[in-house]
Amino acid sequence: MSSLAERALTILHEWVQSGPLRKHCYAVSDSLKHFAQLGGADADLWEAVGLLHDMDYEKHPNTERSPTEGHPFVGVAWLRENGWSDEVCRAILSHADYANVSPETPLEKTLYAVDELSGFVMAVALVRPTKSIRDVDVRSVKKKMKDKAFARAVNREDIARGAEQLGLPLDNLITEVIAALTADADRLGLAGG
Repeated sequence: MSSLAERALTILHEWVQSGPLRKHCYAVSDSLKHFAQLGGADADLWEAVGLLHDMDYEKHPNTERSPTEGHPFVGVAWLRENGWSDEVCRAILSHADYANVSPETPLEKTLYAVDELSGFVMAVALVRPTKSIRDVDVRSVKKKMKDKAFARAVNREDIARGAEQLGLPLDNLITEVIAALTADADRLGLAGG
């Protein structure tokens, strides 16, 4: 029997062709797995949620932020039809503000906290001269957060709110996300050139 994360990875690859979106999902799953291990939670389940959270974004981006259609509703409907648990489906819904499902469980709060931040930390690594996650620290991430022109699509307020909901200082959240991504630097394309 394959793990949830293995099944989730297969689904991700069936639904998402975009390399950058796949890497985003890998990064979020890395961060979730890392936090699950820190907190003694089900790392396989948390990793699977990270892999699946944006599975429908490429085909159904929902740029108008509909509260019923597009991302993440298409993916969640498919997951429900295919026997995925309510815990997984609810967590995925909770990461989209417009879905009207507020993050309540540790898994949901962590997904919300690491979603935007994982992508942001990757972007910080990719503008380093070395393109290596190993050259990214909390200070460099926070400095880039102040630069509104950098990674403009990333909502800094969501990152701050995510840390607050987790009850973690922002510096600690950033430190743990950097650690999670460093452990998977090769797959994420962040090992440097």
